[in-house]
Amino acid sequence: MAKVSVLFCFIIFFSFGFVINGSFFEDKSKSHKVGVYELKKGNFSIKLTNWGATIMSVVLPDKYGELGDIVLGFDSPKDYKNDSVYFGATVGRVANRIGGAKFTLNGITYKLVANEGKNMLHGGPKGFSDVLWKVKKYKKDGHSPHLVFGYKSCDGEEGFPGDLSVTVSYRIIRDTHLSIIMKAKALDKPTPVNLAQHSYWNLGNHNSGNILSEEVQIFASKYTPVDKDLIPTGKLESVKGTPFDFLEPHTVGSTISKLPNGYDINYVVDDENGHKVKKVAVVHDKKTGRVMELFANQPGVQFYTGNYLKDVKGKDGVVYKAHAGLCLETQDFPDAVNHPSFPSSIVYPGKTYKHFMLYKFSISK
Repeated sequence: MAKVSVLFCFIIFFSFGFVINGSFFEDKSKSHKVGVYELKKGNFSIKLTNWGATIMSVVLPDKYGELGDIVLGFDSPKDYKNDSVYFGATVGRVANRIGGAKFTLNGITYKLVANEGKNMLHGGPKGFSDVLWKVKKYKKDGHSPHLVFGYKSCDGEEGFPGDLSVTVSYRIIRDTHLSIIMKAKALDKPTPVNLAQHSYWNLGNHNSGNILSEEVQIFASKYTPVDKDLIPTGKLESVKGTPFDFLEPHTVGSTISKLPNGYDINYVVDDENGHKVKKVAVVHDKKTGRVMELFANQPGVQFYTGNYLKDVKGKDGVVYKAHAGLCLETQDFPDAVNHPSFPSSIVYPGKTYKHFMLYKFSISK
């Protein structure tokens, strides 16, 4: 039954055409539609595509009033089909890494599809970033511009158990705040779920070079150390006295040289007061004055400094190199399915996973 179910899922997402700002343009040789959808409020705008429920651009002014795009990406949605770095994507069914591409749940061992050596990364070779999502709701402008994508992940997809109904909602609130809500409901079997937003941010503009001069603060006193394959050891360690300490804001470039390649590590977000939604991080670009504050309800955040970007041709012909952008991926802990001491990422039938993110953009002059 699992193979039949997976086959059905792939058949219904077999082909695509194009949509621009809600208008459909269909490829004659194919029947499904890939589109670009804009959310706009004043001089703040976001473009998204339903391929991977992906953020393509985030445009807002700097302290001089000049508009700029602050996420890395591609010009056309079709370019995201061959994307290997997850620009702006919704990643899942389980974001980050699963050691050995397997886990055991209720006495059953599930073997997954490995796509990073022997391990699984971001849901496998056909994860949520590489499927066509349905547009369920769309309002381009007005008081509360919003877009809701939906996807049904079938039992056996990439080796995961159970059917899963998923939605991702993007909404502009106030003038320059972006709310993202990811929900997933297990329909028939317990299954791990860990969804994340994988935008590469560069507050100086996507074409401004590297992010080494950007000032970062991460509200996390501990992190999850990893082995040579970036799989967590299961321990939690203090950031004090390590290059991972961003409790006080400082530039990325002031400490990145202390690590072999750069940052790619999960932080344990501080939650002293038991708040469901916590302040996770702040990024400040002094040259443009742009500030990004991130709030979320997840226990961890992956800080990644684009270490493996290598001559990726992006928007406007820009070639992205190492450290051209940074990611702050709020999430459950990586490989949680294989570490009982970590917060559980298992969602049971009838229960709904919910991941809330709020990005507050402002200007510091």
